[in-house]
Formats: sequence, C-alpha cells, structure tokens
Amino acid sequence: MKNRILTGITTSGTPHLGNYFGAIKPSLELAKKSSDSFFFLADYHSIIKVNNPQEVTSSIENIALAWLSSGLDTKNSYFYKQSDIREILELSWVLHCVTAKGLMNRAHAYKALKENNSDDKGVNMGLFSYPILMSADILMFNSTHVPVGPDQLQHLEMTRDIALRFNHIFGDTFEIPEAVINNDDPIPGIDGRKMSKSYNNVIPLLCDEKTLKKSIMKIVTNSLEPGVPKDHTNCNVFSLYINFASDQEIEEFKDDYANGISWGDAKNKLFDKANETLLPIREKYFDLREQKDLVNDHLSDGAKKVRPLAREFIEVIRSKIGIS
Repeated sequence: MKNRILTGITTSGTPHLGNYFGAIKPSLELAKKSSDSFFFLADYHSIIKVNNPQEVTSSIENIALAWLSSGLDTKNSYFYKQSDIREILELSWVLHCVTAKGLMNRAHAYKALKENNSDDKGVNMGLFSYPILMSADILMFNSTHVPVGPDQLQHLEMTRDIALRFNHIFGDTFEIPEAVINNDDPIPGIDGRKMSKSYNNVIPLLCDEKTLKKSIMKIVTNSLEPGVPKDHTNCNVFSLYINFASDQEIEEFKDDYANGISWGDAKNKLFDKANETLLPIREKYFDLREQKDLVNDHLSDGAKKVRPLAREFIEVIRSKIGIS
C-alpha cells in the first residue's frame, strides 16, 4: 500500500493562521515525503454551522487560493471539493450503519453543546454525526496518514474504530490510518482560545499588511506595564511568535520578556516576523485571485483525477455489503 496523506479544511469563513500552521504548512511539508497526497475542501462539513450559501461559495474560493498561494502543486497531488465526489456521501451512510451511537456520544463538539443543552436543543444530526462523514473522507481513499491538530485527534481515533468495525464485519477493506500530530498545542486566537472562525478570534492569512497589523494589535494581553518582567509561557503573543521565528529569535524574545518588553513592542515584533513570512503568500494570492476561473479549473481537474478512484472503491464496498 502506498503512503497516502489526506488533509481537508472546512469551507466556512476566511482562512486564517490556525489553518495555515495547523493544516496547510505541515501537510505540504509531509506531502514531499509521501507517495500520494490528497487535499480537499470540506464544503459539506461547512453547512453544519453555516446557512449562508454565499458565504460557503466565497469560502471555497478563498480556502482553495490559500492552498495554492502556499505552494500546493496540483500536478503532483489530488486537490478537490468534497461535494464533487458523491461516493463520499454514499460511504458515509454505509459507515453510519456500522457505527455505535455511543461512540458519537463521546465526540467533543457534541459533548460541549450538550453540557448547556441537556435536551439537545441546537444540536442537529450533522453536528452529532459529522465524525462519520470525516471518516468517509479519510477511508474513501484508504489514507494511511492524516495530519491533525491535538483537538482533532479524537476524530481520527473514531475513524480508526469505525474502520476496524467495518473490517471485522465484512472483511479487510480499509487501511487503518495513523495520525500525524502537527502541533503540540492549537494555534491561539487573539483572545487566547484556539484560533477558530467559530470564536471570531482569527488572524487572517490572506490579507493586506494593514489588516494583519490591526489584527495582531487586538491580541489580548495582561495589564503589566513596560519594564515589568513578563511570563512568556502563557502569552498569546509569544505563542504565535514561535511559529514564525528561528530558535535564536525565540531565545532573544524570551530575554525581551524577562527584561520587561512593552506589549506594543512585543506585538510589533510579532507583526514584523509574521509579515515577513506571509508576504510571498500574500503576493501570490493577490495575483492568483485575478485569474478568472483559476480555482474552478484546478478543482475540476482534481475531481477528474479523484472520481475514478472513488468509483472503483465504492464498487468494492458495495460488493462487500451485498449491494451491486
């Protein structure tokens, strides 16, 4: 079996630094060492929370451009929209039928909502069972390695459980995928929580210099004044800085904290490093977005490459379960 990696980003909202450091950058680096690489836009996942069709459409384009601007080579990988591969939804239903409800009861997203809604108010079936759709995304192409952040590790473990259950009932069918942990900790947003469109605490990836600086200046800090030593170990500014800086620069920044750097100066140092790193991505993005039909062409070509794989494998699965 070839070494296959697979990564998807939900198409809701604007791509941000959490997407870049949590999924895009590590996945592109891992792709260089893999036989096959699958990158997809999880547009069916987005409708769990987003009811605005224009927002979904816009996000599909922007997240596609984020991948392309960051260096994705579509000639040597598979790049596609989830919704273009209808076999994924068929597989999702098959997997629903071998998945215990108790497994879904333990999903973090569902448990978090249920804590404040004992009667499941506000919980739709998409949110409840989306780990199964995620499993179908992964198992459809027998992915062997899936880059995930720590907060997504549970979903990969569920995928492994579901695949093992199917294999136990119907015989060896699916590869059991392994998680590749991207970061020890989630990328923090401007309020210290995990950077997420759901929390409205993101720093955009594809924005101009002025917007980037404005976002960084909004990062929440404590009230310690300049000259007072500061703790770098629990600081949003420092936690973001280490993603852009070299080891030597990180050590120098630690010294700045010990010497009482002002929050304004600390944020400016973060901005300078972030702007330096993101400049080539930003310039490529502004160039690509002017090329009409570029995204559609890439995704159409990707679907043509992926569909035959999905059609062939779904026939195998149908045969296993007695449907032809």
